[in-house]
Amino acid sequence: MRRTLNRSAITVLLALALAGCASMASRGLADNLSQSIRNQDDPETVRAGAPAYLLLLDGMIQDAPDDPALLMAGSRLYGAYAAVFVEDPERARRLSAKALDYGRRALCERRPEMCAVEDKPLDTFVSVVDATTADDLPALYTYTTAWAGWIQARSDDWQALADLPKLEALLVRVVTLDEDYDGGQAHIYLGVLGTRLPPSLGGKPEEARAHFEKAIAVSDGRNLMAKVEYARRYARLVFDRELHDRLLREVLAADPQAPGLTLSNTLAQTQAKELLAGADDYF
Repeated sequence: MRRTLNRSAITVLLALALAGCASMASRGLADNLSQSIRNQDDPETVRAGAPAYLLLLDGMIQDAPDDPALLMAGSRLYGAYAAVFVEDPERARRLSAKALDYGRRALCERRPEMCAVEDKPLDTFVSVVDATTADDLPALYTYTTAWAGWIQARSDDWQALADLPKLEALLVRVVTLDEDYDGGQAHIYLGVLGTRLPPSLGGKPEEARAHFEKAIAVSDGRNLMAKVEYARRYARLVFDRELHDRLLREVLAADPQAPGLTLSNTLAQTQAKELLAGADDYF
């Protein structure tokens, strides 16, 4: 399988070279490959094939380093691959850093001022974030999710965790501009943030619950990861076994095939099985 995938990647590279590797063709290829990955129902195929695609995107970006579409495609795949398929912590940190770099560059092509405030105080940062518009949303969302992955890969680093308020400001801006964007995925991130701590330590579980339910509603229940995170983050935090088990059984009973969500849903079902298997020990 890996040899076949590598040969396919080489064939694509040769075809692009012969065609002159026009920027428009590169963007179209990046979009098509991204969709094919999202619609894949075999995670192991993605695990084996994604590195070849990462190298392919790196080459495209090297050829067109200021192309926002290519930068966003690179950011999304590097971020997803690091979060889902990479078990080595150091490697995850390295790949998530590349995802953030690509995401930052894509957004700063549209909003150069964003690059000037990333390290500024929260109030200054938020004032620039709140000036973004709906036209900025694809780049803003890519940058936001890459930053979330970067922090996740450094969950034991207090300096990284200190950026969580800025991440929350970005996510709030995304849902303010379009709460349905990417199937309401930003609501899942906000739900996770709201359940990092119990209420006694400043957590916001009921706000998180509303975000999880909004993500489910926006996707008409097709985003199964929303239910998995709802069970993992909220139901376990408040020790609601009935809600926990109901959500996970709904995930397992659902058809994982859904445009743009098939890979995520397949992974969600695997995680749902694991969470249900360990429910007796938790509750």
